[in-house]
Amino acid sequence: MRIARLEPRDRWQLSIVADDGRVGIFDVSPYLGYEAFADLRDPAQFAKVVNGGYFVEWDCGADLSADTIEARWKVVDQSDGRGTG
Repeated sequence: MRIARLEPRDRWQLSIVADDGRVGIFDVSPYLGYEAFADLRDPAQFAKVVNGGYFVEWDCGADLSADTIEARWKVVDQSDGRGTG
């Protein structure tokens, strides 16, 4: 999966649009107990997420791969824009 669009949301969630059109929500809160993610407990720092295409990252050095996100996100829309035949 390649991440086409990314938007930080309240309560440590990311709204993600994949390059195939799937839209989902990824909850980062389970990671906040890890040292690498500790700075993200501050909502202002969490909001500074950057889309790297195949990963997301923050200034503090924390990052998540698109594979990790795809394995654990909740897909909320399947419209892939490619048509259904």
